[in-house]
Amino acid sequence: MTDDSTADRRFFQATTRDFLAGTVPIGTVRALAESGTGFDREWWRRGAELGWTAMLVPEELGGGSVSGQPMTELATVAEELGRAAAPGPFVTTSAVLAGLATAEDAAETVAAILSGETIATWAVYEPGRGFDALGGRAWDIAAAGRALDPVAAQSGVGQASDTAATEAGDGRATGTTATRSGDGYRVTGTKDRVEAADQADVFLVTAAGADGPVQLLVRADDPGVTVSPAWTIDLTRRTATVTFSDAAGTAVHSGDAAVDALRAQANTAALLTAAESVGAADQALTATLSWLFDRYTFGRPLASYQALKHRMADNKTWLEACRATAFAAAASWDANSPATTEQVSIAKSYVAERTPVIAQDCVQLHGGIGVTWEHDLHLYLRRITLGRALYGTPEEHRRHITDLLESAA
Repeated sequence: MTDDSTADRRFFQATTRDFLAGTVPIGTVRALAESGTGFDREWWRRGAELGWTAMLVPEELGGGSVSGQPMTELATVAEELGRAAAPGPFVTTSAVLAGLATAEDAAETVAAILSGETIATWAVYEPGRGFDALGGRAWDIAAAGRALDPVAAQSGVGQASDTAATEAGDGRATGTTATRSGDGYRVTGTKDRVEAADQADVFLVTAAGADGPVQLLVRADDPGVTVSPAWTIDLTRRTATVTFSDAAGTAVHSGDAAVDALRAQANTAALLTAAESVGAADQALTATLSWLFDRYTFGRPLASYQALKHRMADNKTWLEACRATAFAAAASWDANSPATTEQVSIAKSYVAERTPVIAQDCVQLHGGIGVTWEHDLHLYLRRITLGRALYGTPEEHRRHITDLLESAA
């Protein structure tokens, strides 16, 4: 939390923390890991009642924020979810709503997602393609005033994005296609690393149409949709591969509107993943500090040794810097600053680089017990490790920052 947090936001944070402590303590998280479902839908609906899904939704559609700073509130929830190693489709649902909030004909779907009755997830990743070739690519294109063409861009903000867009070797920004069929579309392609896909009711799919990019809603029960759960290092934040074979889709954005929606979704997912990693690292560091005071060697607590004090001081400094960059990006979003995209990439690259180092050091400071299954540290390390990989690695976000600087030069 930032020092200028309002009383309403502090109350919202406390309410979220108490709810998580009462409903998904670590014992429950471990049980969910063995359940095969990852999270309980009724639990998610109760979280939605607390306002977790409301912040990016306009008030006329039933949404709204407590403090008038929706992204800061979302980041606050994400930090608490990370601190609890909690399950649920929070990041991917928020990304979906960041795009659907501006869609003209999606009010009914938004209302269902808002209530928690419908689970919606963002299908953007594709096999063999990084995030900067798909989600992140839209940021550079939008900043340069170009349309997201299905074929790799001819020229523009720099070589890094064009290289990323052609990583799969076919020169296309997305291998998923959307073909008009009557009043709708038929969607064909494969998406992987789709969060909560095995429990999703609807997918928001990014595809290439005849006239440029298009985003579509595809129902999970469509006969052309196949969901194949995939192994994920996080025990409850799970992903799957989703194959669309001539599946029916309803367009919600196309052309420039799809580019804007994709940029908002990419920023939302990256920022909230960073905030969640901050919370997980904070909990790991707090547990380690208690351990150092409780554990004695040669008649002295471990916390009394200067070398360990220095390591913990370094970790605490890095953690506060991670929190500061994440919430600075959230504040930039709330202020509608033109620097938001850059701020998000700064936060995601820094947090994803430093929090794994903090968590790994916490494991080492626990000694042998830190690497056991029975100890809880690995739950936070798993969450942080997955957070580093999803929605832009540090390397991808640094390339993105370079592209932005080159386009502004």
